[in-house]
Amino acid sequence: MGAVPTGQARALAEKKRAENFPVALRILPKALRRDLGALYDVVRVIDDLGDESEGDRTAALLRFRDDLARAWDGRPAEPVLHRLVPTIRARGLELDPFDRLIQANLQDQKVTRYATQAELEDYCVLSANPVGRIVLRIFGVRSAEADRLSDRVCTALQLLEHCQDVAEDHRAGRIYLPQSDLAAHRVDERDLAGVRPVVALQAKRAGDLLADGAVLVKHLRGWARLAIAGYVAGGLATADALRRANWEVLAGPPRPRRRDVLIHLVKLLGGRRWA
Repeated sequence: MGAVPTGQARALAEKKRAENFPVALRILPKALRRDLGALYDVVRVIDDLGDESEGDRTAALLRFRDDLARAWDGRPAEPVLHRLVPTIRARGLELDPFDRLIQANLQDQKVTRYATQAELEDYCVLSANPVGRIVLRIFGVRSAEADRLSDRVCTALQLLEHCQDVAEDHRAGRIYLPQSDLAAHRVDERDLAGVRPVVALQAKRAGDLLADGAVLVKHLRGWARLAIAGYVAGGLATADALRRANWEVLAGPPRPRRRDVLIHLVKLLGGRRWA
């Protein structure tokens, strides 16, 4: 297949600094950092092929999917997939969650609107939930209940990211807010003026999902507990940022404050409830 776009390594490094991902938890053991980093790099390449690559993005995604399947035989062409091979073997990873991430990006090439909240959350089953399940496997967690709770956390995080990125997605021709909500609040999608109540509603739904899924932290131990608590804390801090901005997202994405992430992390690890 064709190579990943030039400058990929630099772009990945920049996004690692900019985004909230467990690999940023420098206190994790080296092997976990390596495997989470390998996962992160593959996820970013998939997203970049779907969002930023030149030419036929669908064809690029399909080529990458074929090469990804070869990683389970230990013979992929792309360097980013070569780095994933040891993680696949060490952690017993399965192909299906990765394939669903590609399916989500293929869907993005055709679907730019979602009629209902249920349809949007079905999209999250492809675009977000697989990452949580892969992370659990890297930490050695294999449990149907853990998967269920992780799905709720990951869907919530995806919905919050959609809230943050309303303006950016709109410029790309996509709207990840339910059309039914936009219609109910008489929001004109040409400029999205008056979208704040819809963002507030979506953030509330995400908060409810996050609160339900956060129970997962109580069931985990060791490094897995710390990393997953970090995910949840980041989501809670993002909800704080959206609230602090009074749901104004058209000027740019409200960003969580590090101190808020830390406060939520301490509460989660201490087993305390939050409002």
